[in-house]
Amino acid sequence: MRNLIYFLMLLLSINLSINNLLAQKDDRGYIVKMGENAPNNFVLNLTNGRSIKLKDLRGRVVLLQFTASWCSVCRSEMPHLENEIWKAFKDKGLIFIGIDRDEPMDTVKKFQSEMGISYPLALDPGGAIFGNFADLKAGVTRNVLINKEGKIVFLTRLYNKEEFTALKNAVAKLLD
Repeated sequence: MRNLIYFLMLLLSINLSINNLLAQKDDRGYIVKMGENAPNNFVLNLTNGRSIKLKDLRGRVVLLQFTASWCSVCRSEMPHLENEIWKAFKDKGLIFIGIDRDEPMDTVKKFQSEMGISYPLALDPGGAIFGNFADLKAGVTRNVLINKEGKIVFLTRLYNKEEFTALKNAVAKLLD
């Protein structure tokens, strides 16, 4: 009987350990997961003066890009986002918004001009919007694709050609 109790305690301990590991954050710094409803309790203040509530975009395919002017990987990815996603899908209904983490308006506008991007950029003072999706200690250069039902369907981190191609394919599929 004593061995059975030890065995059951061992199984319980293993089960708890596995559950704890599964509950931890994504190893890329995300605190959200694919299949979950996207956080939407915030307003995106764009550099053109407009404001958009993410929750008001339900029914549309939305791509959020987290970026910053000081991020070299972001700068490498942005021309691909501009040409291969934004220009390719904007007339098919894609809502695409870059969210610049914790930089002032003049810096963000200069960054947008330097990069030659035409998709809208929003400000994220203090990283509050970023913090809805990822740990505040995690880096930028990430994209969050949200379907028409408001669910997260794709997450990227850094710029990886294969992952970017998969993102592009996911956007195309959602807009078909």
